[in-house]
Amino acid sequence: MSSVPQSAFKRVNLHVIERNWLSANQIVFHDSDEVGSVVDTGYVKHREMTLALVREALQGRHLTRILNTHLHADHCGGNALLMATYGADLLLPSASFDAAKQWVPLADDFASVAQLCERFEPTHALFPDSLVSLGGHAWQIHCAPGHDPNSVILFEPTERILISADALWENGFGIIFPEVDGQSGFPEQQGILDHIEHLAPRIVIPGHGKVFTDVNGALERARSRLSALRAEPVKHARHSLKVLIQFLMLELESTTRQKLIDRLEHARLIRNISALIETPQPHAIEWAIDSLISGGHLREHEGHILLG
Repeated sequence: MSSVPQSAFKRVNLHVIERNWLSANQIVFHDSDEVGSVVDTGYVKHREMTLALVREALQGRHLTRILNTHLHADHCGGNALLMATYGADLLLPSASFDAAKQWVPLADDFASVAQLCERFEPTHALFPDSLVSLGGHAWQIHCAPGHDPNSVILFEPTERILISADALWENGFGIIFPEVDGQSGFPEQQGILDHIEHLAPRIVIPGHGKVFTDVNGALERARSRLSALRAEPVKHARHSLKVLIQFLMLELESTTRQKLIDRLEHARLIRNISALIETPQPHAIEWAIDSLISGGHLREHEGHILLG
């Protein structure tokens, strides 16, 4: 669990649920004695666990709002179950609202990395440069392109608490997806790191990993990593492939090499990455599996790939 105690968030009426690398962290707000809100809902595999954890954190309150920082499957996979359970409103970044309403464009995005998500229906948009009330405090909504071009982050300026999604972790940041999809992402990631430095948060609640207070150290590490990736984009492509396959293994837990290759056969971003590293897609997947085994993240036993 986080090294920052929950008591640090008492004045802003929030509770952090630290998850893992398959399901993003949840941030549960006590908006009043009767109702609450949650930011991000994890991956669909863990939706029942997410429901139980959120219910416990609400302490008897009714969930009336769900907010997503961005629409990657590990951040919005519990939306449908929470909405069905509570009848909660769903607030999405404004740049993603129409795609979610239509669903097909969003479903294509999930399919592009062979990830799963139950359909959900948004009700309201989160507009950058505006405010949203959470826990009785006004939180600023900021654009956070880089990892995802439509992502937002949330900042409470009085207590200087930042919900950073995947724009900044204690040791890095999320895959810069636009860069493996033929778009610009590195300069945008640099820009959001600079913007976070300007906000000067005291505490950061990341999308994955523990809450942290050494923000300058995290920014230094993130900038160093970004500089290395910008200097060698192929390195970023290889890293992205390994991360996506490791994520898939967190979902599957056990499979074979051929089943992994088959699952990823029509995943557009896997095809893009394979082209970037100039390797046929099945061979690129085999390379990533071998690299993850060598690094101790996966293991192979009697023809099956397993979590390390």
